[in-house]
Parts: sequence; structure tokens; C-alpha cells
Amino acid sequence: MPPESRFVFKEWAVVCAALACGGQTLILRKGGIHEGREGFRVEHREFWLFPTGFHQQREEITADAWPMLDELQLRDKTRGHRLQLLAVVEEVQQVLDRSALSRLAGRHIWSESTVEQRFHYRTPGLFALTVRVYRRPTPFEIGDAPYFAGCKSWVELPAALSTTGLQPVLDDSTFDRQRREIQQLLAGGADDYLMAPKIHAPFSSLPRP
Repeated sequence: MPPESRFVFKEWAVVCAALACGGQTLILRKGGIHEGREGFRVEHREFWLFPTGFHQQREEITADAWPMLDELQLRDKTRGHRLQLLAVVEEVQQVLDRSALSRLAGRHIWSESTVEQRFHYRTPGLFALTVRVYRRPTPFEIGDAPYFAGCKSWVELPAALSTTGLQPVLDDSTFDRQRREIQQLLAGGADDYLMAPKIHAPFSSLPRP
């Protein structure tokens, strides 16, 4: 992990909450309308997660994640942004096989209809990023600024933020097991992986970010 990072990845706040509590270690991404002709690319291996409510709707996520969404929507709205989570990409794959994404059900909180819509948008395919997430004890408070605006995945901050004091959300063995299971499912899914629990605890029982 670098000593600091200035790169930010915009993601639904409810997905950030699932990543923060260890409910998932997977980010699915198609890309925003401002990504350019080439579409989304994994431009950075380490980045801060930027929680956003843009396009975030109840019907877009699975029912077991609804309590997290309800809690996020009840929280006080404050101006500015809180950056507390750093993600490190351990594996990335562009998934062009729709059936492979079906095997990932339960590894993320996108609803099946969201996966279907995003997969077929423009050209078939989605990126699957297996990420190790680290949490800062107290968040950085970042004021709102024009460079945060727009339907885009990546933002570069004017100054890098220190990664000192970050702690992993999942221990080494738990994360490594989930990483191997995701890769096995994307590769074809052996029976022992398909029968294993898909998340290590119900979202409703996990600590909130």
C-alpha cells in the first residue's frame, strides 16, 4: 500500500457500506456516460471510495441490502464528503459471459435486473474488481468542489491523502478465501464453491460503517 493516495473512485453509498462491513469484496462496474469512447478502465490499483447517492435506488439492489440503504437515507445530510475507505484492487476481469455474472449472485448487492441492464448497456460486458478494503479510524472531511461533479468513475484530488493508520476490514484468511471463491466462480464454478455460503454473514448483522 502506498503512503498516500490522491485518486478517488465514485461508488453508490450502499455499495460502499457493504464493502465497509465486509459483506462483499467485489465491485462491478460498467462505467459512466463521461468515461469516453473507450469506456471504463481500471486506472488505479489503490483508491479512496467516494460514497454517492447518484442513481442509487431501492430496486437496484438486493432485498437483504435494503436496511443499509434505509439507514443511509435517514442519516443527516451534510455538505462535503467523507472519505474513510481505501480499496486495493487484487484481481480485475472484464466479464463477457453473462452466465458467469449469475454465478456471482450473493457476492454483491446489485439486483439481478441491475446486473442484466448494466451488462447489456451499449456493448455486452462488465468489469469485476476483487478489492481489499481498508478503513481509516476517522474519515477525511472533504469540501464539495466542481471536480466531483458528473457521471464519472474517477476523481483526482488536488492533494494526496495519507494512508497511515488504515486497518483491513477483513482478516487475511477471510479475504483470501473470498478472493479465491470469486475467481473460481468466474472461471466456471466448482461444486464446492457453489455450495459454500456466499457472504460470511447476513448484511443485517454486520457492523455499520
